[in-house]
Amino acid sequence: MALFVKQETYFVWQMTSYFDCAATAPIDLDARTALLRFTDLEYGNAGSRTHEFGVQAKRAVQSARAQIAELAGARADEVIFTSGATEANNLAILGLRAHGERTGRRHIVTTAIEHKAVLEPVQALVAAGFEATIVAPSTDGRVSADDVLTAVRPDTLLVSVMHANNETGALQPIEAITSGLVGTNALFHVDAAQSFGKLRGPLTDPKIHMISVSGHKLYAPKGVGALIVRRGETKVPLAPLTYGGGQERGLRPGTLPVALVAAFGAACAAASRDADARVARCSEIRQHLLHAFEPLGAMINGSSDNGLASTLNISFPGLDSEAVILVLKDLVALSNGSACTSASYDPSHVLVAMGLSDDRIDGALRFSWCHMTEEPNWEVVAARIRSLS
Repeated sequence: MALFVKQETYFVWQMTSYFDCAATAPIDLDARTALLRFTDLEYGNAGSRTHEFGVQAKRAVQSARAQIAELAGARADEVIFTSGATEANNLAILGLRAHGERTGRRHIVTTAIEHKAVLEPVQALVAAGFEATIVAPSTDGRVSADDVLTAVRPDTLLVSVMHANNETGALQPIEAITSGLVGTNALFHVDAAQSFGKLRGPLTDPKIHMISVSGHKLYAPKGVGALIVRRGETKVPLAPLTYGGGQERGLRPGTLPVALVAAFGAACAAASRDADARVARCSEIRQHLLHAFEPLGAMINGSSDNGLASTLNISFPGLDSEAVILVLKDLVALSNGSACTSASYDPSHVLVAMGLSDDRIDGALRFSWCHMTEEPNWEVVAARIRSLS
């Protein structure tokens, strides 16, 4: 009986359209193949130099570095593997503490719409005596490049601005900020967890000193990510947060998870190869969604012109988000906020920072999809939502 229930539940999941790709995405076929190969067959340690298992593992890691670096116009030796973008963000921010204390540059500029994996490390530095300027966004969820650049001071150590917001999909003016920081001493860090491998152009600028990326947002398995640390004219004076082993240029010790790394590399190669087709498919789904929800008075929370093709944050007038999620639970899997803070019932700090009304925030729903997403019957979805009115 238990087995029957498990199979039945799995069947229901498969009948539900998955629209929570900003939380985590399905795994790419090439990534899955690499994952299984280096889990089951070529399971050597990349640090083992005395036998062929280790040699093959090291080659896989080197290949993955190059595949990941290519998406950012970086060099393979600029890729530092981590467990994900959260760890990468922590290393990029907290890893500068000693340098800031030594040089007296203890000022950080960031934005109010950053992921908590940026905001909380910044607050940890503030508690240690640093100062932070938090730039507010406009009502469309985008910060002004001028506001960010105006906040920069002679003692600014770091500017940290995300590329694409994880709740609204709104794109931040990374290019303008990068150009505006030329001639300053401030280091520039970009959290690109949501955009890496999807929007390439702005991230290839060598004047971006650090980029945080996540595997499972780009169709690789969970548990792997990277911090890309440029090795250009400006040296990034990072110190490790953990010690023991000296791997990853001494910045992130520990045995590399070769299977996860190889899968991440394969996912990046696929993203580079299929970029145009993926954007076209995501844009098509976006059009279908907006067409279905327009008669319901749906309000877009975030920029309608400057955002990811695969993410929309929407509120329906007079409807609570939990009620909509409940009525759609067998049709569409979606969320009403960041999965990283889903245990909290506090209002979204992103939507609050945008200055939206309480009712609009309470009704906010995040639809996020990818090129592999199976669309639901939008007429049925719209009818379910209309039934709540």
